[in-house]
Amino acid sequence: MLDLLKTLTGLSGPCGYEHSVSYFLKEYLEERTDEVSIDPIGNVIARKKGDKPGPTVILTAHIDEVGFMVKKIEENGLLRFEKLGGNDDRTLLAQPVTVMGSQGLLPGLIGTMSAHYVKFDDPSKLRKHQQLYIDIGASSRQEVLEMGVEIGTPVTWGSEFVVFGPESAPRVRAKSLDDRAGVAVLLQALEEIKTESFAGELVFLFAVQEEVGLRGAKTASEHITADAAIAVDTTAVSDTPEETMDQSLGLGRGTGIKVMDFSLIVHKTMKETLVNLAKEQNIPYQLEVFPGIGTDGGAVNYANKGIPTGVLSVPSRYAHSPVEVVDMGDLEATKDLLKAFVLNLSEEQSFEF
Repeated sequence: MLDLLKTLTGLSGPCGYEHSVSYFLKEYLEERTDEVSIDPIGNVIARKKGDKPGPTVILTAHIDEVGFMVKKIEENGLLRFEKLGGNDDRTLLAQPVTVMGSQGLLPGLIGTMSAHYVKFDDPSKLRKHQQLYIDIGASSRQEVLEMGVEIGTPVTWGSEFVVFGPESAPRVRAKSLDDRAGVAVLLQALEEIKTESFAGELVFLFAVQEEVGLRGAKTASEHITADAAIAVDTTAVSDTPEETMDQSLGLGRGTGIKVMDFSLIVHKTMKETLVNLAKEQNIPYQLEVFPGIGTDGGAVNYANKGIPTGVLSVPSRYAHSPVEVVDMGDLEATKDLLKAFVLNLSEEQSFEF
């Protein structure tokens, strides 16, 4: 799963510009599922039928990442930008970015004044993103245009994929782990059940534009008839020393089984099914009550007449930054619990209220 995660986070796919991720997934899934398609706004939808009758279950993860968009090109070649998704102004200064120009990907960085000038500035001042700029090495507006960059060009973080920590419990540092980690979980679970017997049909929904309002999942799930759904996404842990952290969720403590967030109160039957499976199979887990986050599970839950929906969360540090961190043990636990859920489906399965 590590190599898969490296490939997925290496793709540039900010909200509304997920094309490289969508095309990669369509090609990847063509030989691994019964059918796969890309819908008009970029969602990738694949179906995998079991060898026994049973429920239809949506398994979903979002493929977009937070990013930026070029808003203005200054005469000296610097780029003003707008946010795509929830970036924190405090994480922006002096960070590498990748500008998705029409002629190819361009390295750049979000500029900051040299430290030598701080004594002439207010050192406590936090400049808003509208006051910042991206430097791609151009010295004029014309050079920027010749490099294939214009108003509306999307931008992603430009950080590298790094494995660190002890060999026995490695962690990953990368951009876009929210939610390429969830995508990797779904793909790995699919790989591991390819020779297994299971009941029903799985509908894999790889959704676009989650970071700007759950738009892809909302659009797609309205057209999918399903008995239940599980969303897989990252969640922000609270195990670092800041005074606002309450230590309720932690890295390396297992997969998160969501109870409630601001987009969803998890269906009681779904939550209890996941908790019981985790206990039976000794899969480490932690219960998640966190109103500071929302997932595509909230959108799928609304679809049609209402779809009973559970959420598995991959614990993450430094979310929506260029250096998000996940623990590989948590990732494996999430995959194991998702796989256990699929393999325990039966023709008589009920997800009633």
